[in-house]
Amino acid sequence: MSAPTTPGTALPASVPSTPATATAAPVTAVAAAAPIRARRGGLLDWRVRFAILSVVWGFSFLLIKVGTEAYAPFQVALGRVLFGALALLTVLLVRREPLPRGLRTWGHLSVAALLLNTAPFSLFAYAELSIPSSLAGICNATSPLWGMALSLVALSEDRPTRRRFAGLGLGFLGVLTVLGAWQGFSGVDAKGTAFALLASLCYPIGWIYVRRTLAGTPGSPVALTGGQLMISTLQLAVVSALFTSAPSSFPLWPTLAVIALGALGTGMALQMQYGLVTEVGPTTAQMVTYFIPVIATTAGVLVLGEQLHWNTPVGAAIVLAGAALTQTRPGAREPA
Repeated sequence: MSAPTTPGTALPASVPSTPATATAAPVTAVAAAAPIRARRGGLLDWRVRFAILSVVWGFSFLLIKVGTEAYAPFQVALGRVLFGALALLTVLLVRREPLPRGLRTWGHLSVAALLLNTAPFSLFAYAELSIPSSLAGICNATSPLWGMALSLVALSEDRPTRRRFAGLGLGFLGVLTVLGAWQGFSGVDAKGTAFALLASLCYPIGWIYVRRTLAGTPGSPVALTGGQLMISTLQLAVVSALFTSAPSSFPLWPTLAVIALGALGTGMALQMQYGLVTEVGPTTAQMVTYFIPVIATTAGVLVLGEQLHWNTPVGAAIVLAGAALTQTRPGAREPA
């Protein structure tokens, strides 16, 4: 998932590669890092908004777990994009901003919706049927590692360095630590873990596609992402109708979890992320990525009572260290 541009600006025709472009945060914006116009934020200090954003996205994996207690995974993903789309469409209505235009743009948004929303949201929901929410959050943190590996092949301007290769190797060593490779992966559901890792892989693939096809597209990030979520809602509505049965009841807590997952975890959080990128720049804003697995693990243990073995936090720390190395570029400066 790529970091959003400044709200109200068009996507640049040539997007520079920055640490923000491979963030693992569950953002659904169809945008990439763009020159930032420094300005003051809203009523809350940016550090407070940063903390709120970290908590909202960190708790997303707990909300997915609660949602799957009453709804099929496809239905959880459907509710997530539906309420996220409604939140963004409300913002567009208030701002009186139009949705994107042109068949070509909507065609690319359809692919982006599949790669950045429909597929990963469904995969994470299916994964959490058999793995703890904390493990899903840690798997999500591997997204920058996948992004670095893919960008070396797909993006010619991303040159390999020793530092980035070291980060890639360190990150996957962390994954093996989390999964307890020395024990033969005993106690870990292979299918659920594979789903979560595949979901994390979808994000950088989607970002690369967006970067190649939608950079320079007119329209604000909110309008583009709102259109993307609308399409994802249609995609998941069709899939849910074909492969699941309509829910017979709507239990309170799972229903509230799905609503919060979409309205807060996608709608409100996305607006907050746009503001952070505008105010403090993409490199600082994307650091939220490294707090998500910590909060997801804490929430899973304290709220859901999930078990935590020593290799989980240790492996997560190694994953985050590797991800940080792959995103670090000596001498690089934040655009102002």
